[in-house]
Amino acid sequence: MTDPTYLSLGLPPTASPLAVVRAAVRALHPDTRAVCGFRAARKRFYRQMLCAHAARQAAGDDPAS
Repeated sequence: MTDPTYLSLGLPPTASPLAVVRAAVRALHPDTRAVCGFRAARKRFYRQMLCAHAARQAAGDDPAS
């Protein structure tokens, strides 16, 4: 099962990890990105998106799904 937040990024399975992180950064509200106290939560979010992307690549999902 792929993370619904990852699916909302709208990335194909062929996207690079850097593209995933960039899309995840854009998905966060600017106020969330500005608060230093949320740094650990942001890093956790980025890691979750990268893990979901890696799982989707390993599953061989097609870009249309």
